[in-house]
Amino acid sequence: MDWWQALVLGIVEGLTEYLPVSSTGHLILAQRAMGIANGAAADAYVICIQAGAILAVVGLYWRRIRQMLWGLAGRDAEGLRLAVCIVVGFLPAAVIGLTIEHWVKNHLFGLWPIVAAWGVGGAVILVVAWWRRRKSEKPTSGLAMRALTWKTALIIGLAQCLAMWPGTSRSLVTIVAGVLVGMSLPAAVEFSFLLGVVTLTAATGYEGLKQGAQMLHAYGPVDLAIGFVCAWLAAVLAVKWMVAYLNRHGLGLFGYYRVALAIVVAGLILAGSLAVT
Repeated sequence: MDWWQALVLGIVEGLTEYLPVSSTGHLILAQRAMGIANGAAADAYVICIQAGAILAVVGLYWRRIRQMLWGLAGRDAEGLRLAVCIVVGFLPAAVIGLTIEHWVKNHLFGLWPIVAAWGVGGAVILVVAWWRRRKSEKPTSGLAMRALTWKTALIIGLAQCLAMWPGTSRSLVTIVAGVLVGMSLPAAVEFSFLLGVVTLTAATGYEGLKQGAQMLHAYGPVDLAIGFVCAWLAAVLAVKWMVAYLNRHGLGLFGYYRVALAIVVAGLILAGSLAVT
């Protein structure tokens, strides 16, 4: 991997990790487009550089994370309630992810499954956006974070498991699930981001322990550092923009983007410009 490829992958990771467009799908597409060989080291690299995006959200939501830490220390009841909800939301992905990890990598890490997930996810976003417009709901209408219960968190956590299909987007399914169970869009986005800190940290740590040595041997620490820093910077910009945009406009734009991307990538595959696997 050249330094500029690490830079591109870091930027792609940071921009797409928390947007409802699927970072995994975009990273696989970028790898194929740049001719980076598929394999365990490449898979581990794109998972480990997401630590930069995690750090960005930790910084942006530090006050809420600190509140949960105080709650775990017995000094903030609302923080403890939120921390419990985060743990409950994380557990389904932890259990199911370890169970089907190898099947997912063997069957779904190709461009055709990703294209299908982009298209279906885009259609889901457009349907949800239409449904909210029909009910004349503003993005800020719905339950706030303080109304979140462990049962609601469990539903969102179960929905998060759908994101194991590359191209689906963890942010998409958790935000949509939050909205469908009655949360306001800003509250659903915030919970999705906080849940992502735990879920993505666990995935990064697991993959780093499992394939870290092979990844460093293949790419070296410099390329890893470039990807990490670029992911951090890009994620800071993407998250700030996304929160401001969604508070005013809702999810519709991302639905159109996903459908258009699915059509374009499908056309490139059929034209022989992109390798399917």
